[in-house]
Amino acid sequence: MTYDLQGQALLAWDQLLTYPETALLAFDFDGTLSPITDDPESAYAHPEVGAVLGRVGHRVAQVAVVTGRPVRTVVELGGFEGTAGLDNLVVLGQYGVERWDATTGQHVEPPPPDGIAAVREELPVLLAGLELAGAHIEEKGRALGVHVRRLPDPQGAYDRLVGPLKHLAERHQLVVEPGRQIIEIRAQGMDKGAALRSLVDEVGARCVVFGGDDLGDIPAFDVVAELRDDGTGTTGLRICSVSGEQGQMAGHADLVVDGPDGLVAFLDDLASRLGV
Repeated sequence: MTYDLQGQALLAWDQLLTYPETALLAFDFDGTLSPITDDPESAYAHPEVGAVLGRVGHRVAQVAVVTGRPVRTVVELGGFEGTAGLDNLVVLGQYGVERWDATTGQHVEPPPPDGIAAVREELPVLLAGLELAGAHIEEKGRALGVHVRRLPDPQGAYDRLVGPLKHLAERHQLVVEPGRQIIEIRAQGMDKGAALRSLVDEVGARCVVFGGDDLGDIPAFDVVAELRDDGTGTTGLRICSVSGEQGQMAGHADLVVDGPDGLVAFLDDLASRLGV
């Protein structure tokens, strides 16, 4: 495979191949490692993702999944526990608030933020009042997601929901996180950018690769850009797992791949180049 990489992205690719032990590889889950499904509860990891991440994991400093989902859900869906080569895997869930380490098998899961219980109670009434009772409410423990994918007019429903959900969240000192036909209500103060930066500092990574597909991944893409511009010599590569639903995300990336299939192909090629 060949990649049209230029400037700092090309420097990152060269460093990744030459000094893989300095690299942190981090990825979103839904839409990146996992195909998007109409029902979020029927999601599944790409069938080859565990094996290919395990091959690469032998060579790099750390592999991470940074996701809005709860960590337990992602570890189960990904089949990551006990996967060969992923002893150095870290899963950061709920935008970095929750954590699971493959090395220890330990889960760190703080209690839900104040306000989530009240939002959980009020949300069905709000949806019914907007004649959107068919929207699916995804329970995430520390957050709630409202999916409009299965409604007759998903984009129209999305546009009608954003304002009322933002108002509901603000009344309970929470924030909304727009996404791919989903609006999520969660606590303030953490995003994927902050989560990624914390991992970079923890690992001491000199090459940072992040792959994502949705609006919630933009803060992580921004952190990669900031790291490679800060004068410390850190290189970075941003990969977009693109789809027709969120095609504008490609403008935030150095490399565009065709959904989870494309990302798996990229990782397979990387593993081969690294001799594993």
